[in-house]
Amino acid sequence: MKLKINVPNDLSEIKLSDYVKYLKVIEANQNDEYSEAFVHEKALEIFCGIPLLESVKYKMSDVRKVVAIITETLNNKPDLVRTFKLGDTEFGFIPKLDDMTFGEYVDLDSNLGGWDNMYKVMAVLYRPIKQKVGDKYIIEEYRGDVYYDAMLHTPMDAVISSMLFFYNLGRELSIAMTKYLEEGKLEDSMLSQTSIINGDGIRAYKHLLDLTL
Repeated sequence: MKLKINVPNDLSEIKLSDYVKYLKVIEANQNDEYSEAFVHEKALEIFCGIPLLESVKYKMSDVRKVVAIITETLNNKPDLVRTFKLGDTEFGFIPKLDDMTFGEYVDLDSNLGGWDNMYKVMAVLYRPIKQKVGDKYIIEEYRGDVYYDAMLHTPMDAVISSMLFFYNLGRELSIAMTKYLEEGKLEDSMLSQTSIINGDGIRAYKHLLDLTL
């Protein structure tokens, strides 16, 4: 059977809920040496919309080619995605981490460490833009679970890039902290940022990225 399907070749074409669904399939079958074909079929179902009963009609060599494209796409490491659209609503990455409220930090910190709650993390980091001039914007105040359902559709380039952002920021701050401590010049602003990045949840975020990559 000739293979005609739309294959995502950019992380922006993959939504968070589908990625989490795929991870669960891999996790459930990781100890089964005969599960490769099933996992590949599920990849077609989740990312390409091919029903499981239909995917079995395709040649295995073609399926593997498609899965290779999907895998390469999932391995991309994009620059930080500042804004993205869901429907008619444009969401923006929180402009200043220093301005994060205690409530935002608690929700961010408590939901890190696993993919099941990543949509809640995205609801903290990305908010609807209420005013925008050029590349500058103001986002809505944090409203808890109001946008949880919407964040299930967060494009994976935004998810992965935000993880990389915290990973790199945490690494840079750690290096800066060591340098300033050695020189006895650790500034309050550095301490403030580091307290956010080096919380238990943020370390779990870094660990989650390590596992993902």
